[in-house]
Amino acid sequence: MSTPERRPARQPLPPGSLSILDRFTLTDHAAIVTGAGRGIGAATAVALAEAGADVLISARTEAQLTEVAARVEAAGRRAVVVPANLAHTDEVEALAQQAYDALGRLDIVVNNVGGTIPNAFLDTDIAYLEESFHFNVATAHALSRAAVPLMLASTGEGRQKSITSISSMMGRTAARGYLAYGTAKAALAHWTRLAAADLAPGIRVNGVFVGSVMTSALEFVAGVPAMKEQMEQRTPLGRIGEAEDIAAAVVYLSSRAGQFVTGKLLEVDGGIQEPNLDLGLPDLVPGDVTPRQHP
Repeated sequence: MSTPERRPARQPLPPGSLSILDRFTLTDHAAIVTGAGRGIGAATAVALAEAGADVLISARTEAQLTEVAARVEAAGRRAVVVPANLAHTDEVEALAQQAYDALGRLDIVVNNVGGTIPNAFLDTDIAYLEESFHFNVATAHALSRAAVPLMLASTGEGRQKSITSISSMMGRTAARGYLAYGTAKAALAHWTRLAAADLAPGIRVNGVFVGSVMTSALEFVAGVPAMKEQMEQRTPLGRIGEAEDIAAAVVYLSSRAGQFVTGKLLEVDGGIQEPNLDLGLPDLVPGDVTPRQHP
């Protein structure tokens, strides 16, 4: 009976080099995550903490933030809780200085807050479209613009400077009912590319085209088996995503693992090339109701 060959001993890394796993660490970095009370934002805040970052988390509901802060602290990192109405750009802008003052530096920004309820074309008036752009694009710009000087002032060897914005696959595909949301998310994606050009090489700017993820926004799907099955069947990987799928992508983009990536949008969507949820909106025909104004 032959003796199995022994694998050669692993050679030590050259001085100053990093292992692959070390490239995903964010030890002693300071981050901001908006919309962090639940879903993708909460998962991202916890993931950054598990990678070694201290995190300022903000959303409207303090009770939700408190729960997320406990998870951040359980990972051994600091959490700064800032309840705010993130639809107001002045409150979003203020987060940058609050993070810098509380954590002593600022390295990472995650523009996660956003979203728009689907709406039929004739019900999508100018106010609705502008509101969607404001909530999904203007808020990201407001925070990033306030954060950039503080990020550049936060020096240190091996520090990553990264802004990641959460877009949507509706920003690169088309389906009925998503005109306002898809337009805003497409704008956010191109804002990402343009901001990356403006801020290179000091700060990297990337985004994530998110597919269907089981968060509060899709709770209604979980209660309708036929609708959930439709989404799963139309997704090549056969399931609806988890918030941690997106959080993992943000850690990659924020860390040294992604240090040669800027101006890019990662597609984390289960492989879909077209929307996997049909809202069932009918064709328009002569005699349809006149447009309704957004209140």
